[in-house]
Amino acid sequence: MSQTQIAAQKSHPKGLYILFATEMWERFNYYGMRAVLVLFMTKALVFDKAFASNLYGSYTGLVYLTPLIGGFIADRYWGNKRSIIAGGLLMAMGEFILFFCGSLYASNPGLSSVLFFSGLGFMIAGNGFFKPNISSLVGQLYPDGDRRKDAAYTIFYMGINVGGALGPIVCAFLGDTGDPADFKWAFLAGGIAMLLSVIVQWIFQEKYVVDPQGKSLGLVPADSPKSFSNPLLVGTGLAILSALMIGLLYIDATKFSFLTYLLLASAIFIIVFILSDKTLTKIEKERVIVILIVSFFVIFFWSAFEQAGASLTFFADEQTNRDLNWDIPKWIIYLLGIAIVFYLGLLLKKATSALAGSFDKQLRITVQVLLAAAIGTLVYLMFQVATNGTSSIFIGTIPASAFASLNSIYVVSFAPVFAWLWIKMGKREPSSPTKMAIGLMLLALGYLWIAQGVDGVQPGIKVSMIWLLGMYAMHTWGELCLSPIGLSLVNKLAPLKYASLLMAVWFLANAVANKFAGVLSALYPDGKSTYFLGYEIANNYDFFLLFVGMAGVASLILFGLTKKLQKMMHEKTEV
Repeated sequence: MSQTQIAAQKSHPKGLYILFATEMWERFNYYGMRAVLVLFMTKALVFDKAFASNLYGSYTGLVYLTPLIGGFIADRYWGNKRSIIAGGLLMAMGEFILFFCGSLYASNPGLSSVLFFSGLGFMIAGNGFFKPNISSLVGQLYPDGDRRKDAAYTIFYMGINVGGALGPIVCAFLGDTGDPADFKWAFLAGGIAMLLSVIVQWIFQEKYVVDPQGKSLGLVPADSPKSFSNPLLVGTGLAILSALMIGLLYIDATKFSFLTYLLLASAIFIIVFILSDKTLTKIEKERVIVILIVSFFVIFFWSAFEQAGASLTFFADEQTNRDLNWDIPKWIIYLLGIAIVFYLGLLLKKATSALAGSFDKQLRITVQVLLAAAIGTLVYLMFQVATNGTSSIFIGTIPASAFASLNSIYVVSFAPVFAWLWIKMGKREPSSPTKMAIGLMLLALGYLWIAQGVDGVQPGIKVSMIWLLGMYAMHTWGELCLSPIGLSLVNKLAPLKYASLLMAVWFLANAVANKFAGVLSALYPDGKSTYFLGYEIANNYDFFLLFVGMAGVASLILFGLTKKLQKMMHEKTEV
């Protein structure tokens, strides 16, 4: 084997970085828009908090439901590539519709309301085609048994969280300015990011997103009927799905809240269907039961965790002291700017060298233009700072929606620590159910932390942002114990013939959790007491204690079940 071939095996395929960029811009779009969504509803559209919370839950619940439809259609009719492009364009259209909604809400409330539900419906439909298909391409870049595959998913996961961190920050500073008329700029930024995602995938997928033999991935299945590739039929199908999502969202939010029942009925149907299969062995059925039990417990985790986009945003906006009032000397700005320019210059040099061949000319020029534009922008900004006539830069108040970026920032910071920790523990590494129970307990501790921060604090009195910072850190630690572990558990334990259906159960559990998150957020005490199963919520302390109890009890029950679940998993070694 030549040195060139050995080096090629050690490095990752260029297709991984195409998928990284595609996913990064899409997550920028989704999380950026989500960060300002409930604030736009309450401050611009003047919805009350309870209605906005329930609508948020319906939206995010459907976001997790439609990948079941998009994945099915991609596998049988369209292929990953077409589905990703179609889904991306629908999401971009949704953002631009929301931009017009944000432009017209004051002058034409009736049309603005129609545009609002339409924009969310397009986002839901588009996510259904984009989300399940982009991730499935990562593993297909590598041959079976390639040890680089785990590292590839780690790199891809970082792309998700880079986008998840940048989106809320950019959209917050553009849209969450204190003037409701500015929210439209956050939607516009999300739409532009989504178009960048589509453009990257459109231009470079066929050339770089290929299998180890160089064959393009994500093509239309060979046995797909030709009629399903007809542009008119494709467009009509996408329009019908988008209209259906608009209708479902509107009915669930304003007429009858049916989504929870639909999701639960779907999950029960799938469970009964699988467990009634007499061809499954006793061991396979017990493994399926383990998947169902952990899927049930993740509902408690995500319904509390996803308060980040709803009630915790209200809390950040109304009861958190977000004033920094920092005067940063210009020399610090210059040093930071020069360091970033130097780093971008090194990246430019490295990319030019790595993409020197004629085959990579188009990609090389694209990367060079983007990096050169970034360097030019930074130089221009430093020039503006140098000539503004002041000796420092003043940073006043952090927008409430910017706190939504904390989770992704913490994931990037702590994921390597947790990966190292599990390896370091060796044989003492906890089993998968135990890790998930730890994740629930960390979530409960996060809410206990912030509950202490508001204990005895009167409405209208703002508390230090340290309470939010600490809570989001503990929530992220919980996520790192639960989310990747649970997904891996489903993949390992699912019988081959039901692998897709059991993954559907996992997504349905997430959808139920997100819908439930909206229901719970609607209990946020906005000057009056609310009630949950007889428990009175008179203030924020009571509200946060609800999640302490819910996640804490779920954690203790799961801890008690771990040994039984380990036996039912029938693993020779702990998973």
